[in-house]
Amino acid sequence: MWSNFFVQQDEDGRMGVAGGGGLGVAGGVKGVRGGPRRQKMSDSLEGKIKLAFFLSIVGVTMAVLGVGTEFWAELAQPKYLMNNQTCQVAHYGLWKGCVKTLPLDQIDLERPTCGPTELRGETNCTYFKFFTSGENAVIFKKTTNSLNLAAAILALLSLAMMAMGSICIVMSLSKGVQFFLKPASFCFALSGVLVLISVLVFHHSVLGLLDSNDSVPVTYELSWSVGCVGSAGGILMVGGLFFLLLSVPCSPWERCLPQQGSST
Repeated sequence: MWSNFFVQQDEDGRMGVAGGGGLGVAGGVKGVRGGPRRQKMSDSLEGKIKLAFFLSIVGVTMAVLGVGTEFWAELAQPKYLMNNQTCQVAHYGLWKGCVKTLPLDQIDLERPTCGPTELRGETNCTYFKFFTSGENAVIFKKTTNSLNLAAAILALLSLAMMAMGSICIVMSLSKGVQFFLKPASFCFALSGVLVLISVLVFHHSVLGLLDSNDSVPVTYELSWSVGCVGSAGGILMVGGLFFLLLSVPCSPWERCLPQQGSST
């Protein structure tokens, strides 16, 4: 007499066939799994990812602050160039430039040039037109060049990579998987490199601006926006390195647990 067979489902979701009857034979044949099970990240790994993401967000905030402000470079004329009771100092960034008129009685007597820009005075600010009409800006009879536009494009690309990296980390945390850590690492590291290159290109644009006209003596110095952007670039590259280490299954940041073999 044939044994009665029945299909049972084990705890792992695998389908098998087991039989029993007068012969006293009991066995099971394991079927095919429906698909590989996705392994969730541990709580400790998730905490480390959030910590690295916080570090990266600090870099993103500093980069946005630096790129959006117009204190990349300060240009100062000699104090007594205009032969009156005022002098002019300018500061500009990637998108906008300002010329400030300062009274001489506010300036330090030992300072040979006008400034600093933190002093109170009449300010006239204009946005650069090389993004729309392609017209170069003129500051103290000196003309900007295409390197300023190149620095702005690099800064925009850097911000785009920061946004993509942030999206990858949010998806990694919401899905609980490490798959998005490597793309996030690439995006944040590349954004840091791009923003540092933008600072270098901008510095060369300032030198080109000063060489465009020698009739007006002007001195320059890089301002706090450049320091903010440069620091952001370093922080973003460190954050990208952290995400790369966290993406490795057996990295020093996360202890690898032995995988349980399937029972036979």
